[in-house]
Amino acid sequence: MPVREVDVADVTAAIERLCKEANYDLPKDVYAALEAAKKTEESPVGRAVLDQLTENADIAARDRVPICQDTGYAVLFIDVGQDVHFTGGGFEDAVHEGVRRGYTEGYLRKSVVEQPAHARANTKDNTPAVIHTRIVPGGGVRILFMPKGGGAENMSSLNMLKPAQGVQGVIDAVVETVSKAGSNPCPPVVIGVGIGGSIDMVTVLAKKALAREIGSRHPDPRLAELEDELLRRINALGIGPQGLGGTTTALAVFIEEMPSHIASMPMAVNVQCHAQRHVVAEL
Repeated sequence: MPVREVDVADVTAAIERLCKEANYDLPKDVYAALEAAKKTEESPVGRAVLDQLTENADIAARDRVPICQDTGYAVLFIDVGQDVHFTGGGFEDAVHEGVRRGYTEGYLRKSVVEQPAHARANTKDNTPAVIHTRIVPGGGVRILFMPKGGGAENMSSLNMLKPAQGVQGVIDAVVETVSKAGSNPCPPVVIGVGIGGSIDMVTVLAKKALAREIGSRHPDPRLAELEDELLRRINALGIGPQGLGGTTTALAVFIEEMPSHIASMPMAVNVQCHAQRHVVAEL
C-alpha cells in the first residue's frame, strides 16, 4: 500500500473539535441508558435525579455549554496506520495544540497543574494531554478523545491480586471500589475493569474499556457473564443516582483483559461518572 501523507494540521483541527463535542454532547448510548434507567429505578428520588441529568444534557447540547463544570484531563487513544506519514510538524505537538485550542476557544475549564506535589500551578490550557498511541495496519488515523474528570478518576483503584484470588478476587475488588466511592464520582457510574498485563498496562486497559458502547456485550461469553454479575452486585449496593439511594448505581461494567505474568494478577478499576464522555474522529 502506498504511503499516505497526513498533515498534522488536520490532527490539530480534529482534536480541537473533539474537545468541544465531547464536553457539550452526551453520547447517544449514555443518554439512552439514562432514559432506560428511569423506567427501572425504584426510588422516586432516584428517578427525579435521572430526569435532572437528562435535562442537563439537553441544555448542554442546545446551548453548547459543558455537561459538567469539570471538563476533564484530556486523554487520547490514537491508532495510527503503519502506512501513514505525518507532515507539517511533530505529531505529539499537533495533539497538544489541538487540546490547547479546544479548551481555550471552547471556553472549557483548564484543570491541569504542573508540579503536582509542589507549586500546583495551572498550565492554563489543559495541556499536556495523556496520549496512548498504537501502530496498526492500514493508512488511517483513528482518534478517541476521552475527557476524564477528577471526581471519578480519584475513586479508581489499582489492585495487585494474588493469582489464587481468581474471579472472586476481581469481583470483591470492583464492588469494594464502587462501595467506597459512594456519591463522590456522581453516579450512576460506568465502570471500566482491566485484568492482566502489568502494573502500568492494566490501568490503561481499565480506562480504554470505558470506550465501549453501553448496551454492547463482550464477545467472550466468560467476560460478558462477569460484566453482568458485577453490574448486578454494584446496583445492589443501593448508592443510587448522585448517591441519594436507589437501584441505579451503575449503567454498565466493561472489561478488558490480556495475559499476565505467571506470578501476578493485576487488575484495575477505572470509575467514570454519569457524563460518560468520549468521541471518535477518523482521518
